[in-house]
Amino acid sequence: MRTCVSGLLVACAVSLCVAGAVGAARAAEAAWSAPACGREPVAPPVDSSTVARYNASIDSVTEYEKAARTYNNCVAAAASREESAISVEARTRIGHVHDGSVAVQQRIAGNFSRLTTQLKAGAARYSHK
Repeated sequence: MRTCVSGLLVACAVSLCVAGAVGAARAAEAAWSAPACGREPVAPPVDSSTVARYNASIDSVTEYEKAARTYNNCVAAAASREESAISVEARTRIGHVHDGSVAVQQRIAGNFSRLTTQLKAGAARYSHK
């Protein structure tokens, strides 16, 4: 029997879980998908009723692991591209809002300065009399 494969499988499963758990949870919550990556591979059942079936299960699990890693890499890359695009859009929108806010602040500061100058001039005019 191929017993060392089970340890490898556990290690691979843990690494996939750690690497993609946060991204997968967020993607699932938002119903986001990566259609270009195809369909997510389905984990096969493990049949250990006989040595032959157990060995066949190991082969199926190995095939699944390869397909799942490929799919996971595709999804991660697609998510990264989309997240980058969203970040660029957000920076642009934030810049627009910031520029508008700065313009208002400058306008108000200019108004305060102009009004202060006018009030000082008026006060000077009346303080000499």
